[in-house]
Amino acid sequence: MVRIFPIIFIILWSSAFITTKPIIDNSDPFAALAFRFFFVAVGFYLFCLYSKKSILVNKRNLFESLLSGILFHGLYLGGVFFSISIGTPTSLAALIVTLQPILTNILSGPILNEKVSFNQWIGILLGFGGASLVLGWDIGTDIPVVGLMATIIALFSITTSTIWQKKLSSNLPLSVSNFYQAVGGCFFHVLITFSLSNPYINFSKTFLFAMSHQIFLVSFGAFTILMFLIKKNSASKTVSVFFLIPPTSAIMAWFFLNEKLTTLDIFGFLIATVGVYIATRN
Repeated sequence: MVRIFPIIFIILWSSAFITTKPIIDNSDPFAALAFRFFFVAVGFYLFCLYSKKSILVNKRNLFESLLSGILFHGLYLGGVFFSISIGTPTSLAALIVTLQPILTNILSGPILNEKVSFNQWIGILLGFGGASLVLGWDIGTDIPVVGLMATIIALFSITTSTIWQKKLSSNLPLSVSNFYQAVGGCFFHVLITFSLSNPYINFSKTFLFAMSHQIFLVSFGAFTILMFLIKKNSASKTVSVFFLIPPTSAIMAWFFLNEKLTTLDIFGFLIATVGVYIATRN
């Protein structure tokens, strides 16, 4: 079962890109994320009660988990949602964030003392090349500077949170850690919503369907699997699967949204798949 977790993660995480646009079109991005992580926190709290996991932790573990949530759910997701909402092309945002495995590989050696092999670097480069072919380079010239900066902040946030989580992965049970991370993300977005943005949510059927998808399949499903993979594997190998997110999202968009899927997209998907295999094999 554990062996198929990366595949399940790729499918669930990729599907989030299909429902992000409907959410942004019906709400302020930070208000939507505050709404999302409030219910995610409630869900993990109920699961902790069901599984009899105590949420009472010491101050250090509390701070570490909250900070991890602020980095991952707050700065990373907030940066991506905000960037796209003000006009940054989705392809550009995805391309910048796809640099995460490369940045993680660079930092995991000196910070986590993980050895990144030559084969892993080859796989990383192939994965990035394949993902770039799928995303394409025709991103236009009208790119908001603030949106570009927000995406770069998102890139460094998800990289930092991945390495941070790897260092803390054995400190708390997964459900308890996820609960406090969701609390941290919710608190961050509530603060931003009422201090810097114009909060509104249009509770249309489209919004509720898209939000339910991101709460149950992405936050409860994909994120939990990601935390599990980080705990069990090296950070550099775990994040390599992110190169398959853009190609898989492109295939889903073709299947569900009738978006164009070119021969170059398929070729890029194959290259990225080979790269991920090389980077993650034992």
